Amino acid sequence: MEKRLESICVFCGSREGKRPRYVKEAQHLGRLLVQRNICLVYGGGSIGLMGKIADAVLEEGGYVVGVIPEKLAHKEIVHQGAQEMHIVDTMHTRKAKMATMSDAFIAMPGGYGTFEELFEVITWAQIGIHQKPIGLLNVEGYFDALLQFIDHAIAEGFVHADHRRLIVSAAQPDDLLEALGAYQGASSILKLMEIEQT
Repeated sequence: MEKRLESICVFCGSREGKRPRYVKEAQHLGRLLVQRNICLVYGGGSIGLMGKIADAVLEEGGYVVGVIPEKLAHKEIVHQGAQEMHIVDTMHTRKAKMATMSDAFIAMPGGYGTFEELFEVITWAQIGIHQKPIGLLNVEGYFDALLQFIDHAIAEGFVHADHRRLIVSAAQPDDLLEALGAYQGASSILKLMEIEQT
């Protein structure tokens, strides 16, 4: 049974990347969110893929919520069209607020900030802070090496095999949204430890 998602937090780059497909799929995802009546929660920027997905949602008449720390809240960076813009004190507050306001998470291609946001919500799911679906929009195989590294960490015994299910991925936005809606979750690390001890 597919879960109704009313808001999705999208982590993505403040740059557009070298491949035109990154921008194209950000815009496609934005349009799909509106078609499915899903609110976009994101980092509040007007530049890079962040700006592209927000623009696409707004152009289709959708709702955009931005969350940005004071240090980055310059007029040149903050998206002026978002219906809600929350300016917060720190990056930590930003991530916590975006997580609270969202039913699911999607990471698009991005840099260090995107990786850090992604792994924090994965870690929160791993220890049972939330059970929200987490997806990778794997445009042009951008996350292939990352997924291989996670499989390596599992093989080496540093990540529980069950926690591979914490991340769903797809190359197309339509497929990823379907996968997020069908997400069944995984046991927290504490629950797994209890099972292994019995």
